[in-house]
Amino acid sequence: MKGKADASAKADGRLKAAGGASKRKKAAAAAGKPKRPPSAFFVFMSEFRQEYQAENPNNKSVANVSKAAGEKWRAMSDEDKAPYVEKAGQKKQDYEKTKATFDKKESAASSKKAKTQDVEEGEGSDKSKSEVEDDGSDEEDDDE
Repeated sequence: MKGKADASAKADGRLKAAGGASKRKKAAAAAGKPKRPPSAFFVFMSEFRQEYQAENPNNKSVANVSKAAGEKWRAMSDEDKAPYVEKAGQKKQDYEKTKATFDKKESAASSKKAKTQDVEEGEGSDKSKSEVEDDGSDEEDDDE
């Protein structure tokens, strides 16, 4: 029984590892896509991190910086947070504009690609794509 459990755990690990490859492909396919804008807290974090490093130059722990930033953020009033919320809002507007232009370019590129594929598929033989693929695989088996 124990051997079967170990084998299934190894198989699960392989499946999880295989899933990571598809994420990398998606990231590569979306090259040039604009990054999402930071929230107000992350705008605050970028400034706080610099201040914290200046006050504590020997600290190399990211966790300590994050904990200190979280404590300070929670202690701040809405009035103190307002400049960070405003900056985050501006970055979001910029992101929306950039994303809109990116989406237009993507849709134009994909429509051009679809048109060229339609033209290429229309030319040539009367066989469907699957028949062509089937014919090619049979020929490979005959060679062996």
